[in-house]
Amino acid sequence: MRAGQDEPIRGASVRRVGRRRALAAGLLAAAMALTACTSGGGDKPSSWQGGDGGEEAPKAAATISEPAADAKDVPASTAITFTTKEAQDTTVELKDAAGTVVDGTLAADGGSWLPSSALEYGQTYTATVTATGDDGKAATATSTFTTMAKPAKQIRITSFLGDDQVVGVGMPLIVKFGRAIPEDYRDDIQRRMTVTSKPAQEGIWHWVSPTEVRYRPKTFWKANSTVSYRVQAGGLPLGGGWYGRADLSVDIKIGPALVMSVDNSTKRMTVTRDGKVVKTIPVSLGKKSTPSSSGTMVVIEKLRHTVFDTMEELGPEEGYRTEIDYAQRLTWGGEFIHAAPWSEGVQGRTNVSHGCVNVSMKEGSWLFANTRIGDPITVKGTERKLQNGNGWTDWNMSWDEYVKGSALPYDPPAADVTPDAGTPSVEPTP
Repeated sequence: MRAGQDEPIRGASVRRVGRRRALAAGLLAAAMALTACTSGGGDKPSSWQGGDGGEEAPKAAATISEPAADAKDVPASTAITFTTKEAQDTTVELKDAAGTVVDGTLAADGGSWLPSSALEYGQTYTATVTATGDDGKAATATSTFTTMAKPAKQIRITSFLGDDQVVGVGMPLIVKFGRAIPEDYRDDIQRRMTVTSKPAQEGIWHWVSPTEVRYRPKTFWKANSTVSYRVQAGGLPLGGGWYGRADLSVDIKIGPALVMSVDNSTKRMTVTRDGKVVKTIPVSLGKKSTPSSSGTMVVIEKLRHTVFDTMEELGPEEGYRTEIDYAQRLTWGGEFIHAAPWSEGVQGRTNVSHGCVNVSMKEGSWLFANTRIGDPITVKGTERKLQNGNGWTDWNMSWDEYVKGSALPYDPPAADVTPDAGTPSVEPTP
C-alpha cells in the first residue's frame, strides 16, 4: 500500500470513534436527566461518583521514617519514629517474627514510640502505625526491619541505690557508666532516662563527669515519696562502636524529712523532722587551721565504728590515728559528723576539730539511729566554703547552676499545673 493511501483510512477511523463517543455522551446525558427526574429532587451523590465506585480515601495518613522498611542492623534500642496527617487518634503496634506483641509507650509529642525494653538482637520485627481521622477512617503504615547482632563492645550501667531502699530527702539519684560517654551522645541517653515520683516533683539530670550523671528535684524530695527511675540504654549506640549493655530500673522510697542545720556562730545543730524541731545539739566544728566547710552536704555513708588515720597524709607531727564511733561521712575530703567524747567539754563553745562536726556520744548515738543516707546537713558561718564535687554537693548549687549540667534543654512544667499535695519540700540553704 502506498503511503499516501492510508491517510483517508485513519481519518475515517477517527471520525467513527468520534461519532461513537458522541452517541455515548448523548445516552449518558439522557440517563442523567431521567435520574434527575425520578430521584425526588434530592442531592445525594450517586454511587458512581468518586471515580471508581468505591469509598473516598481516608483523610488521615501515616508514614514511618525509622526504622525504614527492610532495614538491617537496626540498634536494639530503636524507637519507632513516624509522622501522621490529620489524625485524631494514633496507635502503634510492634510484633516480632512469631507475631508476639511488644509492649511500649507512645511519646508525649505523638511522633515516636519506644519499646518497654531493648529488642532482641538479630530478630525481625514489624511496626504498624495506624492513624484515624475525624471521618472515622484509618490509614496504616508498616515497616519490617531486622535488629543488629549482639555487639562485642558493651558499656555497663549501674545505680548507687538498690530497689526498696529508703533514703533521705536530699538523696540524688546516681547513675554510673563503665566507660566515658562522649559529649555528643549524652543527650541521646538522657532522653532514655526517666524519673517518676509520687507525688510528682520537678527535677533534672546533671552530668558531674563523663561517667556519672545525677538527678535531683528542684527542692528536697517530699517526705515519704516513692521514686522510680529508669535508663533504657540496652543496645543504645554510645559512641566509638560501644553500646549500652542493658536497661536499668530502680524503685526507692524517700523517708521522713530529717534536716540538719549547723550555725558556727551559736555552735549548735538544729534537727528538724517534717518541718518541726526535734533536737538542738551542741557541736564543735573545725578549728581555724582546719575549718569545717560551709555549704549543703548530705550523708554519704554511716560507720558505727571506724578508725580515722591521717598519719600517711599529714605526717607524724600533724597526723593522728583515732577510733571513732557513730561516724557519718559528709565529704570525700574526710569531714564527718561523729561522736567525740574528748571534746564534750567545749562543744557548744569552741571549735577544736579537724573539720568534722563533733557531738557527744549520747547525741552521736541518737543521730546515728535517726538519720539515713541522703539526709541533708547545711553548715554556715565557717572560714571555708564547700567545694562542689567534694561529696554529693548537688544541693550546694543553685537550681539554675544545676540545670546547666543537663545535656538537654530544660523544659519547666506549665505554669497552670497545680502542685501536688503532700509534705512541703524543705528549701536548702547553701
